[in-house]
Amino acid sequence: MVALQAVQPNGRTDTQLDFDAIVIGAGVAGLYQLYKLRELGLRARAFEAGSNVGGTWYWNRYPGARFDSESWTYGYSFSQELLDEWDWDEHFAAQPQTERYLNYVADKFDLRRNIQFESRVAAAHYREETRSWEIVLDGGDRYSTQFLIPAIGILSAPTMPNIPGISSFEGLSCHTHSWPKEGVDCAGKRVGIIGTGATAVQTIQEIAKTVGHLSVFQRTPNWCAPLHNGKISKAEMRDIRARYSEILALSGTTPGCYIHNPNPRKTLEVTPEEREAFWEKLYAEPGFGIWQGNFSDMLTDREANALASEFVARKIRQRVHDPVVAEKLIPKNHGFGTRRVPLETGYYEVYNQPNVELVDLNETPIECITPRGIRTGEREHGFDIIIYATGFDAITGAYDRIDMSGVDGVRLKEVWKDGPQTYLGVLVEGFPNLLMAMGPHAGLGNYTRTAEYSVEWVTGLVRFAIERGLTRIEATAAGVAEWTDHVLALGQGQLMNEIGSWMTGVNGNVAGKQKPRIMRYSGGHPAYREHCDAVAADRYRKLALG
Repeated sequence: MVALQAVQPNGRTDTQLDFDAIVIGAGVAGLYQLYKLRELGLRARAFEAGSNVGGTWYWNRYPGARFDSESWTYGYSFSQELLDEWDWDEHFAAQPQTERYLNYVADKFDLRRNIQFESRVAAAHYREETRSWEIVLDGGDRYSTQFLIPAIGILSAPTMPNIPGISSFEGLSCHTHSWPKEGVDCAGKRVGIIGTGATAVQTIQEIAKTVGHLSVFQRTPNWCAPLHNGKISKAEMRDIRARYSEILALSGTTPGCYIHNPNPRKTLEVTPEEREAFWEKLYAEPGFGIWQGNFSDMLTDREANALASEFVARKIRQRVHDPVVAEKLIPKNHGFGTRRVPLETGYYEVYNQPNVELVDLNETPIECITPRGIRTGEREHGFDIIIYATGFDAITGAYDRIDMSGVDGVRLKEVWKDGPQTYLGVLVEGFPNLLMAMGPHAGLGNYTRTAEYSVEWVTGLVRFAIERGLTRIEATAAGVAEWTDHVLALGQGQLMNEIGSWMTGVNGNVAGKQKPRIMRYSGGHPAYREHCDAVAADRYRKLALG
């Protein structure tokens, strides 16, 4: 057990900190970070706002919530025993099984004894005199630590729309992120749902099976592609388990750590017939192949993207009977794949049901929520239930909601007001000993695959500091400028960075977040790992260490 001590102004180290490391969050990244810190023998504590582990998979229990990356590529890889023990039920697991999986992990490795639940971190302040962080919970309790490791995820700060009268509604209403644990019975009810992003798509296709009437309020349609999910038999699970080393190795070579690699050909290098056959093949296959495994120039060349978009548009027109509704479901302001593609099962067919209507908010905007429902410019829609599938203040939003200040009281939100500035997506100048697991400008993708690497890199830096008796780790101004400029340069020419979406930090319901920004590393995860590995191999000389 390593017992770190606060450094006093006179050089004495006789004041004990509460913890050596504090992790914020007990989701996918937070659980593994806690596991790795305990391997180092540190006194670690994770503070989790929920009443149990799981993060995204604890909070998002709305109908239809499930993976859109293959479940057997999403689980942790750090324990062969865990890989050998756990059976996935479906190729794209539903939320209940994923939540059970993360609880299984927490129990198997006895992680709960180091987690404090129902403890939301409201503030975090760096204290230079002790080279430590003080965190404040929303209940007022305070704790000190040398290392502060936020593992708060990229989609964990839900947003409600700025619509008058929300509190006046007399029926049941909820945001998909805060879905009641006891569930919501939509059978036979009049239901209105605001939003048509990935969460809404999953919810709509599920509740449409039982609702009395469903009204979908859409501002911006999204390009969706079929999920093609299926059950995993015991025999198939044995085969998957036998191939885990191959599967994980493949995931490590692809840009997003999925099992799908971009096709090396360019869109216009093949004949129209070959293109059509290739797209038909991708459209009929499970998962993200049509997004992550498309022609290599699909997300950078406008003509190529337009051709791919027209293919998917034809599919929508084939699946939706009413041509007017079909055209409203086809995006006109962005090309296919320039936003994260929701994967669906019968989503478009929902609009063929006589009890489902699509309300185009561009034609009839919502004026207000009333006690009885939703009033648009055209009429009042009466509902028993209103569902807000209105998304998240993504990537930096969860950081903005913590009152976080560094050296001289400088606030992180102020430093990032024009966009995040980091070193490797892990460190921030002026915020010593703050080590972000999966922070802005890091390599994102298939979440557990990328989170495992981020956690391991952070852990390696903590180990380096402990072994050398370092009490202060910080990014330099030069390092932050170099990395931020590199990330911004990589993002140029990527069509998705021109489009307003959560991936570019856009949220119309959050002040100052109306314009797209480059929020992610766009060079692919293998290249991201090369950069980070080189810094570690150079013994972190590019950092300010003391």
